[in-house]
Amino acid sequence: MIKLTLPDGSKKEFKKGITGLEVAKSIGQRLAQDAIAIKINNEVVGLNEAIENDAKIKILTFNDPEGVYAFRHSTCHILADAIKNLYPKSKNTIGPPVDEGFYYDFDELQITPEDFSKIEAEMKKIVQANPEFKRQEVDLAEAKKLFKDNNYKIEMAEEFAKQNKKLTVVKHGDFIDLCGNPHITSTGLIKAFKLTKLAGAYWRGDAKNKQLTRIYGISFPSEKQLKDHLTLLEEAEKRDHRKLGKDLDLFMFHEWSPGSPFFLPKGTIIYNELLTLIRSEYKKRGYQEVITPQLFNKALWEQSGHWQHYQENMFLLKVDDEEFSLKPMNCPSHVLIYKSKVRSYRDLPLRIADFCYLHRNELKGVLGGLTRSRKFAQDDAHIFCTEKQIQEEISGLLDFLKHLYVDVFDLPFIAKLSTKPEKAMGDDDLWIKAEESLQQALDVNKIKYVIKPGEGAFYGPKIDFDVKDSLGRDWQLATIQLDFQMPLRFDATYEGEDNKKHHCVMIHRALLGSLERFIGLMTEHYSGKFPLWLSPVQVRLLTVADRFDDYANKVACRLREQEVRVEVDTRSESIGKKVRDAQVEKVSLMVTVGEKEQSNSTLAVRTLDGKVYFGISIDQFIEKVCDCIKNKKKEILF
Repeated sequence: MIKLTLPDGSKKEFKKGITGLEVAKSIGQRLAQDAIAIKINNEVVGLNEAIENDAKIKILTFNDPEGVYAFRHSTCHILADAIKNLYPKSKNTIGPPVDEGFYYDFDELQITPEDFSKIEAEMKKIVQANPEFKRQEVDLAEAKKLFKDNNYKIEMAEEFAKQNKKLTVVKHGDFIDLCGNPHITSTGLIKAFKLTKLAGAYWRGDAKNKQLTRIYGISFPSEKQLKDHLTLLEEAEKRDHRKLGKDLDLFMFHEWSPGSPFFLPKGTIIYNELLTLIRSEYKKRGYQEVITPQLFNKALWEQSGHWQHYQENMFLLKVDDEEFSLKPMNCPSHVLIYKSKVRSYRDLPLRIADFCYLHRNELKGVLGGLTRSRKFAQDDAHIFCTEKQIQEEISGLLDFLKHLYVDVFDLPFIAKLSTKPEKAMGDDDLWIKAEESLQQALDVNKIKYVIKPGEGAFYGPKIDFDVKDSLGRDWQLATIQLDFQMPLRFDATYEGEDNKKHHCVMIHRALLGSLERFIGLMTEHYSGKFPLWLSPVQVRLLTVADRFDDYANKVACRLREQEVRVEVDTRSESIGKKVRDAQVEKVSLMVTVGEKEQSNSTLAVRTLDGKVYFGISIDQFIEKVCDCIKNKKKEILF
């Protein structure tokens, strides 16, 4: 017999060799119906795998990220099977689950979206046949024989063999694929799926390699979940920041500068309002803002470690016959500022903030408007402190973050603690110390978090924060990173109370993250209907006839004196047309000015959500508007 420990800490005895599915059935029939895979001592495997020893287990369903992964990875295999049946000359390469569903890349495949219905019909046949997913270990010779017609699979098998990784294949029906990931028990569990789009993708993501055909899709355990998801996609498409940015005249892009947004006047207002928000907090929280160069000799990046660990993401160029790079991040330049003079423990903590532009050489195929760009700026800062100051500084950052996301933007968030990656620099003991420091800060501040093993930066562990938008989608934005390594590499020291030199600790942090990405998120989150304080046009006065223009302009003048962003629409259009135009342009407050308003020195106010107020005095209107803007209120009531 073996003892299995369940997630609630209880233990149960089972016969040796029991499968995960049998365990699920013993717990409850509903769980068995919903079960997708099982986690055994933190390793996810299929439900048909035998359990031979005592272990901690968790039955995974579609509510668990690992369950979703196994479910959609299994769907990838069904797609590849269908493609092979319909297009025998095609070659399947890789097919992973991704945030938006899954994809599979194929060579020797020429299709259009019109072919999706045919492919989906073939996938349904495979699902209805309901063959089991069966895993088998093979050696390199067997793998080469199985995939003799697919050079991509042979290349991957050879790589796995060189790394001494176990070679496994997964089979369902007559289809077999090289795969080391967990799967569901059989194809029939996949009740709903849809192919969503086509794209081009280079093998290994390298533009020097052959371009492949990438098919994206999505899958769920029920038709209702698929229907709800497609409805969400429709709403997301309406809110796409690239479309709204163009419609609302916020920002634009041009093929001559791919990945580099142009902020138009209205978009620049939003950008600058965010800068003003952050700068006002910097004054309260003891930050000093700097401006640093864009271009640095490779010697800086060699010393920081970026040349060895990050070079493929950097824009390189020759200057004076030497290699230089546009900076992809600010941290090394801030170390140079720190080292520009002798520092004492009395000078610490030193908080340096920087909004300078950064450039990262993202592949053209993955660029996505503001949310994935090559040129961007962050509300970036680095804190130089002693080890004793780490907890207080991290707590201060968590307070700063909660103020922004909870008080100002009302965005729920989740924290993710990422630990040492496989390719990391520095001493293991320092990594352990850094990870424990971040974990302790989260615990002390009562912030819930999940641990992401091996996903830290190459120089230190980090806390990343995902926010959830109004459509329930997760966006990764803020990051706090604890770094013992860079101060060592640069010999960044301070004179301690003991009159000896000590290496400082460096905290990297960005709270809004990329300003471009944050504006993309906000545009979609608000569907272009920005809160009053952030709105490019806060008030538009609409005149019923030209004889009321002077009155409207006097009101506008008083609003401008209070730094309210106001426009006056004196066009010879009907008031209905003026209101509709203002609504399309997402103007926050539409104020009608006619005979009644002019005679009584009042205003008729319409909000963007359709509320209408009559007989509002000018003084009352200005007072309410200014209060709403100053205190960044969610809505305005008269």
